[in-house]
Amino acid sequence: MSTPHFVSREPFDPHSIEALTPAQERYYRASQWQLMWWKLRRHRLAVICGVILALNYASIMFSEVIAPYNLHTRNTEFIYSPPQSIHLFHEGEFIGPFVYGRDYELDMDILKRNYPENRNLVQPLRFFCQGDSYRFWGLFEARFHLVCPPENGTFFLLGTDRLGRDMFSRITYGARISLTIGLVGIIISFAFGIVIGGLAGYYGGWVDASVQRLIEVIRSFPELPLWMALSAVLPVNWSPILIFFGITVILALLDWTGLARAVRSKLLSLREEDYCSAAELMGAKPGRIIGRHLLPGFMSHLIASATLSVPAMILGETALSFLGLGLRPPVTSWGVLLNEAQNINVVALYPWLLYPVVPVVLVILTFNFFGDGLRDAADPYK
Repeated sequence: MSTPHFVSREPFDPHSIEALTPAQERYYRASQWQLMWWKLRRHRLAVICGVILALNYASIMFSEVIAPYNLHTRNTEFIYSPPQSIHLFHEGEFIGPFVYGRDYELDMDILKRNYPENRNLVQPLRFFCQGDSYRFWGLFEARFHLVCPPENGTFFLLGTDRLGRDMFSRITYGARISLTIGLVGIIISFAFGIVIGGLAGYYGGWVDASVQRLIEVIRSFPELPLWMALSAVLPVNWSPILIFFGITVILALLDWTGLARAVRSKLLSLREEDYCSAAELMGAKPGRIIGRHLLPGFMSHLIASATLSVPAMILGETALSFLGLGLRPPVTSWGVLLNEAQNINVVALYPWLLYPVVPVVLVILTFNFFGDGLRDAADPYK
């Protein structure tokens, strides 16, 4: 016995309100970037890391305001002073954020400076206050700080170094150089990777073979010794700004190879698509075809790859500066700060000199987690 079929003879309109729910219509009409953003928002860890990175990069705009001391302020009475703890209560009474004063003692047995807390000297912190003067971005003089040391007191959240300079202030200033060098370097690397990889993937043939051999030669060298050799070539009489850009260019020139290979492989597969052939038949030049038709198809993948390359540049600058071959004082970066912690005897007595490694580790981890989230969100097959 056959089963009757009930078929509607009404014309089907896939774009009608009855055929699509509002959620479906919103999804089908969404752009590639909207789909990527919706998928990224579901990756909680990547979103948290993205917020942390955004706050870090926002903070470098106001390093002078966030730091309680000027970058070069020296407190000669508190050389190698340990970190001061922030307290809220004194003898059961709420006072607000404050630190205890410090006394000075010299241990004659090991010649170590000691700074015991003076519990009778309560020093409330000042907020949104006038403190050390500085030139904001080198443009104008200012004295406004988010937090200042107490009147006639000190506030060393992460201790001081061998010259009595506040470590927290120097780490805050160092973030501006260490975080910026990754962004500037990836812009240069991005340009090299897209141009060279795009030409290799679009033209193929001897162009592709030459680019691949060049990439293989560059990648065959050990990375760190090559960085050290190129950094040693930089003239010692260069200004800190020229040294900064020199290190950035060195890191970028050695980092474009992976991105170029990714661009080349994508263009090899996309150049045979119908829309690419149609653009060629209409007389479009290769530069327009690559930039207008091919690259936008996988730009999200390139951004995710670039995000994962920034940590390598930050680690490269930190390693070179730690070895004394990168940035040098008076430029302050996290690697320059770690250079002062090379002496194991000093670190054993004053372990807070290793604190600059903490933001390096945190930034590298957040970049990697955020880059993983971007890569998953950009993958259309997930």
